[in-house]
Amino acid sequence: MIEEKMLILLRQGKISKWFSGVGQEAISVGSTLAMDNEEFILPMHRNLGVFTTRKVELYKLFCQFQGKIDGFTKGRDRSFHFGTMEHKIVGMISHLGPQLGIACGIALSEKIDKTNKSVLVFSGDGGASEGDFHEALNVASVWQLPVIFVIENNQWGLSTPSKEQFNCKQFIDKGIGYGMKTEQVDGNDVLKVYDCIKKVKNLQIKNSEPFLVEALTFRMRGHEEASGTKYYPKGLQDKWKLKDPILKLETEILNNEILSKNEIDDIKKLIKDDINNAWLKAFSTPKITADLNSELNDIYKNYIFNGQYNLGDKKEIRFIDALSQGLFQGMEKFENSVIMGQDIAEYGGVFKMTEGFIEKFGKNRVRNTPLCESAIVGAALGLSLKNKKAIMEMQFADFVTVGFNQIINNLAKLHYRWGQNADVVIRMPTGAGVGAGPFHSQSNEAWFVHTPGLKVLYPSSPEDAKGLMLAAIEDPNPVMIFEHKALYRSLTGLVPENYYTTPIGKAKLVNEGDQLSIITYGMGVHWAKKAIDEKNINADILDLRTLLPLDKDSIFKSVKKTNRVLIVHEDCLTGGIGGEISSLINENCFEYLDAPIIRCASLDTPVPFAADLEEQFLANKNINEKIDFLINY
Repeated sequence: MIEEKMLILLRQGKISKWFSGVGQEAISVGSTLAMDNEEFILPMHRNLGVFTTRKVELYKLFCQFQGKIDGFTKGRDRSFHFGTMEHKIVGMISHLGPQLGIACGIALSEKIDKTNKSVLVFSGDGGASEGDFHEALNVASVWQLPVIFVIENNQWGLSTPSKEQFNCKQFIDKGIGYGMKTEQVDGNDVLKVYDCIKKVKNLQIKNSEPFLVEALTFRMRGHEEASGTKYYPKGLQDKWKLKDPILKLETEILNNEILSKNEIDDIKKLIKDDINNAWLKAFSTPKITADLNSELNDIYKNYIFNGQYNLGDKKEIRFIDALSQGLFQGMEKFENSVIMGQDIAEYGGVFKMTEGFIEKFGKNRVRNTPLCESAIVGAALGLSLKNKKAIMEMQFADFVTVGFNQIINNLAKLHYRWGQNADVVIRMPTGAGVGAGPFHSQSNEAWFVHTPGLKVLYPSSPEDAKGLMLAAIEDPNPVMIFEHKALYRSLTGLVPENYYTTPIGKAKLVNEGDQLSIITYGMGVHWAKKAIDEKNINADILDLRTLLPLDKDSIFKSVKKTNRVLIVHEDCLTGGIGGEISSLINENCFEYLDAPIIRCASLDTPVPFAADLEEQFLANKNINEKIDFLINY
């Protein structure tokens, strides 16, 4: 009945889009009824029945569809692209597949905490063609997680029939490849769906393991209303109309004399009144007034940084040991923390960063993962939704491309979209200078600096490495910490042995002078120090430490003092963060400049393997020349 109302409103232009679940209602309702109210469900855009069965307030739901302030996303997202922790529902993003990995993380938390709860996540037959489907099912099977993967097989992905989506007879055939038990159910019979999910749930209580459930059904209307259904073969809809799940249930109710026709009509009238009253209330609510402060303030979860400076004795240790020490002390302090990554457990990671961790924290909290970055970033988000601190190691920063969607579209946008934070740290071993070639040496921090909602850290000293690692773990927002591999074992420094944090978003002046400002981070700090020592230059060296959010005030303060600026980074020149910093200085400090703003960056090529080629590639080859130009300008 809500669908009928929405289709009328769509034609009237009072809502902008509608994804219809007509013909598929039994799957949403039967599955949700079979789950306990405290168990998480991750729906898709055809699962209105999940929301109504969980008794989501219709007024708020209708405000959501109109982009009103009392919706779940303050007008920032539409349709079912939201979650509500009160109702244990985690909303989707348009990319479909990422939901499956998040379900794995929630289920992992349930398993660690021994709650005997299951997690139910939906996918369509079309969405199951994505790599996330394979990754999530594989992780759930390897870790024996209590996830119920419900595939709503409505036999069409927008206009593409199943025979062009997958080359197997049925989805339950895929289960054996994952070592996973399966069930197939008539998705148009709400009672059979309920019984199926209840049975699976009871089996998971006895033995934690995932299930793949294929619910056979048909989408009566278009993928979304604008796309229509002209591509359906003639007569197909008429055939499936006879199997309509609501008519099927109503017939059974009447045949078993559970309710009379008059009683059903009375119930429908009450529902219709509820829908109309909620709609009128939502419709009469004023449109959202754009508020700049609100928009900017909701990018991150509010977090008051309390720097801890009881530093105690300092000890000379390597860069890698400082990072490891910070990670270890952070996991000691936060018993709800879990770290995941390839080879990080018994082996201690390819760089031995987590050596000894499994003996201290156990296999539940130090978890080897399959090679599936997208599913593990998703799982990290799922852990966060269950109030755990999730830490994930990208074995190399280069491999982040496989998990890019989860980071950019899920982690970064979550708090802005529906007020839920992603308490996730992603470690990024990065950088060249170690002869590792184009797939183990990239500096890709600029990809993420462009993404509101993330925090991006890049330490250059052992002391800051430990302090920023601990700050990242403390911060409830998604934080990426870039760790330069060439510094791991080549750089040492005095580091406090106690627990302490270095402030996120605050640059550090590591050298003071008045002839030049060198603005840099990571390896660039060491290149800058070496260059000014060799040339006997008095220069400010400003180590940014945090690239997002950027400490603009410290940049401007240094520029106004020295009047000449060199921006140094290891990343390629084009599209690097240096261009953004240059623009900021130009817009805010133009009248203080005595020379052009100069960038010193690596070549616009992939990172080469051979030593001579790599040396030519890197930015430090030209740093002395750039300094001479500025000083003599």
